[in-house]
Amino acid sequence: MVEWAPMDTPIGRRRQTCAVLAWSLIQPFCFVLSISLLFFPPFWIFTPLFCVYLGWFIVVDRKTPSQGGRKMQWFRRLFWWRMFRDYFPIRLVKTADLDPSKNYVFGYHPHGIIGIGAVCNFGTEATKFEDKFPGIDLHLLTLKTNFNFPIFREYLMALGICDVSKESCNHILQSGPGSSICIVIGGAAEALDAHPGTFDLTLKNRKGFVKVALQNGASLVPVFSFGENEVFEQAANPRGSKLRNWQTKLQKVLGFSMPLVRGRGVFQYNYGLMPFRRPITSVVGTPIDCPKVAKPTQEQIDLYHEKYCKTLTHIYDKHKNVLAMQRKKSMKIM
Repeated sequence: MVEWAPMDTPIGRRRQTCAVLAWSLIQPFCFVLSISLLFFPPFWIFTPLFCVYLGWFIVVDRKTPSQGGRKMQWFRRLFWWRMFRDYFPIRLVKTADLDPSKNYVFGYHPHGIIGIGAVCNFGTEATKFEDKFPGIDLHLLTLKTNFNFPIFREYLMALGICDVSKESCNHILQSGPGSSICIVIGGAAEALDAHPGTFDLTLKNRKGFVKVALQNGASLVPVFSFGENEVFEQAANPRGSKLRNWQTKLQKVLGFSMPLVRGRGVFQYNYGLMPFRRPITSVVGTPIDCPKVAKPTQEQIDLYHEKYCKTLTHIYDKHKNVLAMQRKKSMKIM
């Protein structure tokens, strides 16, 4: 039976829903707008200007997402991000100070379906990252293909989001004191394991981020986000099932995964593609200092990867009885 939103829902909650709805629709909106500007006569008055933009984007600005992007703090501070935060709500928990004279590689876990906590905590100032960690200029990283979409790429870069290529990581980490990156380590593969009550992390063989940290002398900072896997329901897709095999093959072709998810709607709570109102708490762990090694050996990479996994496990164990009370099983590094 469908559970409808009551007519007397407070206006504040309606605003929060609108903020999350707008965020959910921004990428398809940018895509439809781009197609409309090129092929639909009512929009042709703007087509010459849009074509100039496309030419500039393709010829001149193509590499900007891998060269630090165009972070706009005023955009990250907009009030509507606070409404986005309060919808769930989302919290950022600091456990240690970060020296602004150093560089950092933040690792975010788990990926969840979309990485909502990563966007809110590290792509906006809704949870006051700049106040909690003064002097740290953090860039959240995402797939390079996301920057192939006109207009949408400008939105991403305004949030300080850059592409996750090696070139991009090195450029940011070498941009000066405090310049740091945040990588959602599990990526598309981990999204297929994002089921409520579970914490299956694709991390065991993900060591590239450790190598980048060593090459740049950057400290590793593990982040565990409790609740990230709770905001969507996903169809059962155990490893080895036909559905999972199909999803894995599709991921290899497309570069991103396609989990079959169920969320809520705008006016009802049972069906839709909007995330559920469930809390997300991201705990930022203690930094792990790494020496600067131009050509790190596999032994060095394995050593710091092991230290990282132990610190991440410590965060989970310390907070699980408060922030993961509904868990069905413990965290597993896969």
